[in-house]
Amino acid sequence: MEHGSTGVARQAGMLAAFLLACFGAAAIGGLANVRSLAEWYPSLNKPSWNPPSWVFGPVWTVLYILMAVAGWLVWKRHGMAGAKAAMLFFFIQLALNAAWSWLFFGFRMPGAAFAEIVLLWASILATTVLFWRASVPAAILFIPYLLWVAFAAVLNFAIWRHNT
Repeated sequence: MEHGSTGVARQAGMLAAFLLACFGAAAIGGLANVRSLAEWYPSLNKPSWNPPSWVFGPVWTVLYILMAVAGWLVWKRHGMAGAKAAMLFFFIQLALNAAWSWLFFGFRMPGAAFAEIVLLWASILATTVLFWRASVPAAILFIPYLLWVAFAAVLNFAIWRHNT
């Protein structure tokens, strides 16, 4: 265990790294959204229960913070080497998170995005289970993300079906 300012600085640095990784994935995905949010997405037939557009930014901001803190808690307790599987799934789900935006918004392929979001949800579930074994608070922080992506998958499916 590290003591003193070096340990605190390292922990703060790793928290910043997890935040950077999560918001980096958000930024990569966000690049796909720019034109489609203005031009394509508004033209789609959406179910009546589709949330208003302003909901997505705040929800995702909170979720990315929770994800980063969860990853950091696992790292803090076990290190990268001590939680290899959990960290591997953490980064896999981040990559899938960014990829979904490209499939749905960037390439405008809701069907392919639905197939991918099922994989994303499964990877989030696997991460949550692995986090549960490593740090219960970290797993609890992942649950809102798991639930939101389940909702997003149903919404993705509905939009796909309404527009084919």
